[in-house]
Amino acid sequence: MLNASFRSLPFMGVIRVNEMAARLGFTHGDPEWINLGQGQPEVGELSGAPPRVAHLKIETADHAYGPVEGLPELREAVAAHYNRLYRKGKASQYAVENVMISPGGRSGLTRCGAALGTTRLGHFTPDYTAYEDLLRTFAQVRTRRIELAADEGFRIEPSRLAKIVDSDRLDTLIVSNPCNPTGVVIRGDELHAWLEIARRSSCTLVLDEYYSHYVYGSEGAVPVSAAAFVEDVERDPVVIVDGLTKCFRYPGWRVGWVVAPREIIQTMTAAGSFLDGGPSRPIQRAAIDVLEPARADQECDAVRQEFAAKQRITLERLGAMGVRFPQSPQGTFYAFGSIEDLPRPLDDGERFMRAGFGVKVLTVPGAYFDVDPRHERRGPSALAGYVRFSFGSPRDEVVTGLDRLAAMVAKASTGTLHAL
Repeated sequence: MLNASFRSLPFMGVIRVNEMAARLGFTHGDPEWINLGQGQPEVGELSGAPPRVAHLKIETADHAYGPVEGLPELREAVAAHYNRLYRKGKASQYAVENVMISPGGRSGLTRCGAALGTTRLGHFTPDYTAYEDLLRTFAQVRTRRIELAADEGFRIEPSRLAKIVDSDRLDTLIVSNPCNPTGVVIRGDELHAWLEIARRSSCTLVLDEYYSHYVYGSEGAVPVSAAAFVEDVERDPVVIVDGLTKCFRYPGWRVGWVVAPREIIQTMTAAGSFLDGGPSRPIQRAAIDVLEPARADQECDAVRQEFAAKQRITLERLGAMGVRFPQSPQGTFYAFGSIEDLPRPLDDGERFMRAGFGVKVLTVPGAYFDVDPRHERRGPSALAGYVRFSFGSPRDEVVTGLDRLAAMVAKASTGTLHAL
């Protein structure tokens, strides 16, 4: 029993799935289990990608505290990375003062939440599960829940968004782009329109771009970032959060960053001084090499090629099982599908997950992404009939997991499946 001074906090998202599966014997790295709930990309060697970093040199200076905002050399490398990919020929360029390094993505988002003043913040559902805890933690943040409908492909037209921003007097918007879990990508003219809304309304746009390299489809497989549409890096109310976790496949390094106007970076740095104290020095120095232009481009190209192939396999196999998709996902390494047409008991995300445990496969119920920090939802979640399937693991593991799920669905069709 907890001491009365502490409260009980629930596990969220993938961590919640892992915790439940662990009670049945799941452990990370166990070859008998297939993790199609995985929130990380495969981290081993990848065809066409540069070799994985295998050695880390620690210098004497690395034993000392580092700057809370990160090493200036890495901050400069991140700024150069954005200028090279998204800001060629633009008068306004990102500089070292526009970058803060954080010990992981959640840390960057937490610094952002702590740095916000009293604000009216709009968030979307479905979206990244961690936003629920983030937005519930900071009492000065008043939230506006914006529900995205499946029959509209979990998208929102910029004109409708502009009306919501104006009518609700929103000061801030937060969104993952590409979106975890739906795979929706806001890009091109649509993304440009979002930034125009932010500028016109003085509404700060916080973009979680951790899947920015995982972009597929007919519009061109190129990285996506709001940085391409920022006019003035100091005046535009745009905050970009990203890091090495997804795009460079180094989640264990815990290296994230925030790119924003320098005044915002200064405030977030002050928040970081008491929240986490700053990132690891030796890991930051290794990250500079990962961002070397030729190496970074090689990694990006290899990732898109392999993950596009895994996406095709995943969508084809799930579609054959009867899983429906509001639209073909354009980004991330997830497929967010409706299982409502599957035979009982597999027509509900929670029951599907528990049945999957029986064949040692992890998936994540769609309702876990129904972000609702203020408990505004009435009744069951509209996402109860959805599941997020990850194809982040190596291809052979993804195929094995899909084989097991197909057999599970076949058993349910004959009435011989016994769910947990």
